[in-house]
Amino acid sequence: MTRPPTAAQRRVIDAADPVTGRLRGTESQLTALVKRGLAFRHPRPPHDHFLTPEGHRVRQGITPVPEPAGPGEAPTPTGVFAARVGGEETAADAGPARRREVHSAWQGLLELRRMTNPGGGTYRPCGWERTHLVRAAALALEAAGHAPAGREGEGYRVRETPQPEAVAVHEPDGAALRACAATLEGAGWQVSEHREPRTGNRYLLASPRRA
Repeated sequence: MTRPPTAAQRRVIDAADPVTGRLRGTESQLTALVKRGLAFRHPRPPHDHFLTPEGHRVRQGITPVPEPAGPGEAPTPTGVFAARVGGEETAADAGPARRREVHSAWQGLLELRRMTNPGGGTYRPCGWERTHLVRAAALALEAAGHAPAGREGEGYRVRETPQPEAVAVHEPDGAALRACAATLEGAGWQVSEHREPRTGNRYLLASPRRA
């Protein structure tokens, strides 16, 4: 598990604006939070800092869950919230508490889009999502009620790909795969369906839409 925020960092997180997640703190505190993935620096002046979805989870005291892994690898814990990418070691918790956490994370992500996209549009992914592709796609799927895969069996799996700004979504059930495609398209992603050369299994390639 990663180290929890220091007392000074925690005070900065707790003092964040409850709606926008805007942060106030010293430059070193804010930089440290950015490095840990708990905050980001707005690209436009005055370059304020805001909590990421993970930062919002820490602020709310959400229990840590596994972090997405690289292609084909099992996720490993990091100490901050992450949507289920499928294939986690531990069994997925689909209870009311988990659903509330995911819903809150999705609402936080929409607010992040509103704060950082030109014109405040929430219909397409923001910069944070483009640098956290697997997490962002998995959050869109889990927030829409799709079931992540366990260590084995049915359910979606989101994985990195060699292609820039693209993730692969695997789901053995054809109808469920098409439903995943519809969800991602509705969340602002460009989606195309492909077949694996060796197995012939269908999968999705999804990229954040830019316009």
